[in-house]
Amino acid sequence: MAVEQTFAMVKPDGVRRGLTGTIIARLEAKGFTIKAMKLMRISRELAERHYGEHQGKPFFEGLVSFITSGPVVAMVVEGENAILEWRKMMGATNPKDAAPGTIRGDLATTIDENVVHGSDAPATAEREIGIFFDPGELV
Repeated sequence: MAVEQTFAMVKPDGVRRGLTGTIIARLEAKGFTIKAMKLMRISRELAERHYGEHQGKPFFEGLVSFITSGPVVAMVVEGENAILEWRKMMGATNPKDAAPGTIRGDLATTIDENVVHGSDAPATAEREIGIFFDPGELV
């Protein structure tokens, strides 16, 4: 097992619904360490960089509009197999398909407002951490 870092985000719907503390508590209870965290508003430019691989797709504008609709909590999370384990904790993208006990299974309402985001691979984690955090912000 390898200790790794991943990017995790509580999306605008999760912040708006007051779920940030619950989500952080789940991460910490699982044994992860939060290496950096900030409450922020994502600019359109930052959102377009974050979702760059989806540019030109029919749902791109909806993603950008949603992620810029309110504050988010961006985090760098570290632990054993953090990428895979955080993805398991989040559950399926569509809450209807997410197992009970997962964050989306327990807390999310729709596929468009599914409370959390997490990197899907080491290269993605590195890219997303670099988009949202300067090296000096990491502890």
